[in-house]
Amino acid sequence: MMTAAQMRAARALLGIDQRTLAELAGVSLPTIQRMEASEGNVRGVVESLTRVVEALDRAGVELIGENAPSAGGGRGLRLKPARPVDGV
Repeated sequence: MMTAAQMRAARALLGIDQRTLAELAGVSLPTIQRMEASEGNVRGVVESLTRVVEALDRAGVELIGENAPSAGGGRGLRLKPARPVDGV
């Protein structure tokens, strides 16, 4: 599973906009927009989501799932679990 935040972060790492990701994945721009507007895990047609994940992979982005180790080399990022902030 990929979250909407991961999808937006992947685009940011690549320096591409939604239209470019749609072209790379062979899906429509509205599909990318709907996916990124999802709460939590991306919702949509499995085939479209698979195309997006494969396009990101080809572009050099490794998606790291929850509690999954990253076996690849190179730089990357992962969100830490949310912690309560005092006074907020």
